[in-house]
Amino acid sequence: MIEIKNVSKNYNDKNVVDDVSTIIRKGKITSFIGPNGAGKSTLLSIISRILPKQGGEILIEGKNLEKWNNSELAKKISILKQSNDINIRLTVRELVSFGRFPYSQGNLTKEDKKYIDDSIDYMKLKDMENKYLDELSGGQRQRAYIAMVLAQNTEYILLDEPLNNLDMKHSVEIMKILRKLVDELGKTIAIVIHDINFASCYSDYIVALKGGKKVEDGPSEKIINKEKLEELYDMDFTISEINNMKLCVYY
Repeated sequence: MIEIKNVSKNYNDKNVVDDVSTIIRKGKITSFIGPNGAGKSTLLSIISRILPKQGGEILIEGKNLEKWNNSELAKKISILKQSNDINIRLTVRELVSFGRFPYSQGNLTKEDKKYIDDSIDYMKLKDMENKYLDELSGGQRQRAYIAMVLAQNTEYILLDEPLNNLDMKHSVEIMKILRKLVDELGKTIAIVIHDINFASCYSDYIVALKGGKKVEDGPSEKIINKEKLEELYDMDFTISEINNMKLCVYY
């Protein structure tokens, strides 16, 4: 479990994360939703220690974030940022191999290669593992980046808008894969996501943020609520239930 307690972050005297407290539960998908500028991506970067916080504390399995050394943390938490472009030309396999760096420091062992092979297979990339990233579609490339994170073999996986620039088919494919990672491999996933219906259908818990503050958090079915969403996004919503899933119509 990751406990976020009264965490704050300022930029130029503006609170982009303002006294936020919530929990990322083990073995579940937690989605962070809210309008642009809500502080979602910043909060994920703070949890992974990419960005420093100004206040509050973060506990990972009861241990303060500051007390984890870099090597330990890289084996516990992985993060895929929204902007993940790499300036050198890589094949899928070379990219996925980067996920083993916390363990191998670049000298891949037999065990490392097994994790790389398994991650490529799991993400259904075997037939293109020797292709260069710039030869792939957006959805294939995103699967390769997720395979890299999977090869890192961390219990906690943080994903910042992994559906960005993907079409509907590939977005569904990615969300189904994330659900399998939790249900089959026992991973814990926290995801920043803009599509309310994907959050509703695939998440166990949702954290709603607005203007840097937490508006609400709890089980998905509690947060996917007409009044709560209208307050969060300042727009009209209609909620329908289809096949035991809550779907949002907004206009």
